[in-house]
Amino acid sequence: MNAPKGGLVIFTANSNPSCMELGKRISERLGVMLGKVQVYQETNRETRVQIQESVRGKDIFIIQTVSKDVNTAIMELLIMVYACKTSCARSIIGVIPYFPYSKQCKMRKRGSIVSKLLASMMCKAGLNHLITMDLHQKEIQGFFNIPVDNLRASPFLLQYIQEEIPDYRNAVIVAKSPSSAKRAQSFAERLRLGIAVIHGEAQDAESDLVDGRHSPPMVKNIGAIHPSLDIPLLIPKEKPPITVVGDVGGRIAIIVDDIIDDVDSFLAAADTLKERGAYKIYVMATHGILSCHAPRLIEESAIDEVVVTNTIPHEIQKLQCPKIKTVDISMILSEAIRRIHNGESMSYLFRNIGVDD
Repeated sequence: MNAPKGGLVIFTANSNPSCMELGKRISERLGVMLGKVQVYQETNRETRVQIQESVRGKDIFIIQTVSKDVNTAIMELLIMVYACKTSCARSIIGVIPYFPYSKQCKMRKRGSIVSKLLASMMCKAGLNHLITMDLHQKEIQGFFNIPVDNLRASPFLLQYIQEEIPDYRNAVIVAKSPSSAKRAQSFAERLRLGIAVIHGEAQDAESDLVDGRHSPPMVKNIGAIHPSLDIPLLIPKEKPPITVVGDVGGRIAIIVDDIIDDVDSFLAAADTLKERGAYKIYVMATHGILSCHAPRLIEESAIDEVVVTNTIPHEIQKLQCPKIKTVDISMILSEAIRRIHNGESMSYLFRNIGVDD
């Protein structure tokens, strides 16, 4: 890796040990020292940022990982970006491996598109460029009016499968729902493996829908519309019982997804795969949020190993669950920083990577 030109400063936007660790890995690869900045909470919970070196006319890269306190992490980033802007930095690039609120990127009923709001706030604060990884929906890039480089973790996860999973040739890539089938297909094609898709949901015999206690029944409300209009009612969706499309009997099942947070769906998928004859089950995801009791549930489940990258701090979760393994992605982040700072093409980082990866 060629050394970057002068005028490069790297800050970490919070004092989280894992964020500092990722920042140190990146700075060591680039051969530069981390910038001096103090980020702390006042007694009234206000965030204060004090930049302790000159940033005038320099390219500033701000690394921010998102821990449990998401809103505090966002405010730390926004305040630091604005502080660099008002201190006459030449450019301010945010390095946010996991983009927060990325699941709230569609309008649902009377909700809001929070990721669009967050993108507007970052641009307004003074961000000139964004480096992120595996956005939940790639359309989120369109929420920004600045360049966005959406890097991929799939090469690192594929390498882990090839090097760390014994007899991976006897594996099948699994999509735990039809919506993640494209990602599974991409993994399967690169590894020359088969694919399986889980469809449907578990049927609970005690539910109100089964025994008829779900009342009153849905009726057409004629008074709600004009008498001359006869708008047809949309038939409600009803998922069938769980089925597995594909053969997993006597195979290693590798479930792939972009985010693992609430693990209930992964546990249900693992139980289904075990019933269908899979003898080992792996879960591969880019972002390991692993909220609440996720580590304990994984430890007690049929899942043999959960592999995530270090886009999000999860050291505590690893202490609670030895099944959780980490893949380091600091290499691609540091190379992206070097190329942007030196004005080089980013296409090398996306070579042989399709939109489905």
